[in-house]
Amino acid sequence: MAAEYYGADSENGDRIDDPSEDALFMLIDDLNDTDNTFVFVQPDEDEPVWFASVAVLDEGGYEIVRRDSSRREHEVTIASSINHITYDLTTWIAGRAFPGRPPRRVTDF
Repeated sequence: MAAEYYGADSENGDRIDDPSEDALFMLIDDLNDTDNTFVFVQPDEDEPVWFASVAVLDEGGYEIVRRDSSRREHEVTIASSINHITYDLTTWIAGRAFPGRPPRRVTDF
């Protein structure tokens, strides 16, 4: 079954459909500088208009790329805190469009 909204894939082949903030944290925390250097997040569709990636830097920390062609956004940042990275990504992804899909709603408080 495909992701309803988006999927996250790491270089080592791990995939999580519609990952939570905690799941993104785990994928990023598993990155290393030898054989699992990046995580890629994008809608589960043929021609996605947005994506985000997190890659390990040789000198330590992570490079985060966020691109949304429908909004003409392209941002590259460097960060070291996985907590901040996953919070920022989750917030950014929540603002993306998912045409033809039901709106996401938080029902558990």
